[in-house]
Amino acid sequence: MNNFLEGALAYGRAVRTISKYKLWAYVLAPALISVILGIVIFRVAWGWSDNVGAWISSIYPFDWGKQALDKIADIFGGLLIAALGLVVFKQLVMGLASPFMSFLSETIEKRMLGLNEGRFSIPKMMSDLVRGLTISLRNIFRELLFTFLLFMLGLIPIFSPFVPFAIFAVQAYYAGFGNMDFTLERYYNVRNSVHFVRKNRGIALGNGTVFMLLLFTGIGFLVALPLGTVAATTETLKRLPRAQG
Repeated sequence: MNNFLEGALAYGRAVRTISKYKLWAYVLAPALISVILGIVIFRVAWGWSDNVGAWISSIYPFDWGKQALDKIADIFGGLLIAALGLVVFKQLVMGLASPFMSFLSETIEKRMLGLNEGRFSIPKMMSDLVRGLTISLRNIFRELLFTFLLFMLGLIPIFSPFVPFAIFAVQAYYAGFGNMDFTLERYYNVRNSVHFVRKNRGIALGNGTVFMLLLFTGIGFLVALPLGTVAATTETLKRLPRAQG
């Protein structure tokens, strides 16, 4: 619980850190990527929601209650597509913006430690992009799988009240994972990064919870990624022996 709170409260410090170092320009790239991807994914999700609802309704073999089930299936299909669309949107934004967020994380780290800052280079950018997309594709697969399984579990009445919270927790964890990896990529390979995040899952959940809440606001999704990156950087560095030593 302490780690969760530290991960969440780090967002307040992140705003002050970005202002202190005058790094608000880093908001522009993820904001533009978020807007473009958001429009594309929303249009695709809107078109698929009816199809999913019809598929769910077709499974029901009886005529009794068919009309009510059709309405429920349409709502359920829309919610399922919205949840899956959010997974894809979140992870693709992280992956495509990874060169900028990795550089932001590194800049924050070096300024905090009083070191000379690196320069933005094309080879480094491509390396960060490959690493970011690797993590994003890994997390997309796992999030989609867990989200779908939880939705299926939600069809059982006794579990349905808890399923939305479980889905939110899964998405928050992987959002925090992605934000932490912008720092971890300078220290660990993908496998060791996964191990580090599992060991510090409270930080990932706290960071990802605020990140998800920002996504649900009108303009918060434009600043969620840079704020989440800075918040995760400061908390991750505290727990990295190499960074401290």
